[in-house]
Amino acid sequence: MRPNVPSRTGPKRLFPRRHILAGAALLIATCLNGEGRAQETEANQKVWDAGAYSFSDELGGFLITSVSGTGTREDPIVIHEELESSSPVTLTIRTIRPIRPFDNSGFYANGILFMRIQALNNSGQAWVEFEFELQEIEGKASVFGDGLSFDQRRTDNVNISSDSFAKYSRDFEPYDRLRYTDGKVDPRETVGFSFLVTDYTPRWRFYLVQDPRIPSS
Repeated sequence: MRPNVPSRTGPKRLFPRRHILAGAALLIATCLNGEGRAQETEANQKVWDAGAYSFSDELGGFLITSVSGTGTREDPIVIHEELESSSPVTLTIRTIRPIRPFDNSGFYANGILFMRIQALNNSGQAWVEFEFELQEIEGKASVFGDGLSFDQRRTDNVNISSDSFAKYSRDFEPYDRLRYTDGKVDPRETVGFSFLVTDYTPRWRFYLVQDPRIPSS
């Protein structure tokens, strides 16, 4: 009797399975690489968390170097930044906690945000004015009815100050603007601005446009 021997018609056809496994491995590797790029892209986004909000220089033209504070009167949000030119730049602000208007527990975005901007003039030009503008929609003027403003319910200056500008003015219609005047910030100097942002119908995202002004001649 002949012993059992492998068929000489050829080996079993395992190649399709091997191809499937190889293809799956390649797909997994591709997905892992894609995830790594996504994580790297997310990590490279210039976003800083403080209190119930995040702050980003993602729209360009300036650089945030640090953010601290919780946004209360006693512990305002302090943003250190460098402006690379004398052109307007836009700070993106987002809520990172649930919204609960007027809640004072500190665990929610409550629509009341005390802020201080410490801006380094890295533009090479002197600034003689500085203007801030709030926008709920990027590039669109904020209106009275949206609830977002530089504390428009108050008429005194208790929450508005600067260490380099002696005066300020506010415009609420058709814009929400705060302009600092009567001062000067030379190149490589840092200027500080303090103010209160109120949003009585809080949104998940809004914008703060910063516009340094140089001498007209």
